[in-house]
Amino acid sequence: MSELNWWVFINRHWGKILGGFLGLIFALLVINVGFWWSVFIYICVAAGLIIGWRLEVSKNVGLYLNRIFSSSDDN
Repeated sequence: MSELNWWVFINRHWGKILGGFLGLIFALLVINVGFWWSVFIYICVAAGLIIGWRLEVSKNVGLYLNRIFSSSDDN
């Protein structure tokens, strides 16, 4: 296959490729550290992605961090 055909293939099937890669990483983590540690690692990665995405979208880090870490008693 030429280089262009590889990019077309990747663009058409990126979800399957990503899912297979994530499944492989999860399987290797389960083998090396156990199931529950692997689940914990995935939860931490997901939380980091969500926080990073929110920071990227909002463009205002200070207000976002204040909203996360402020208590509801501060009226």
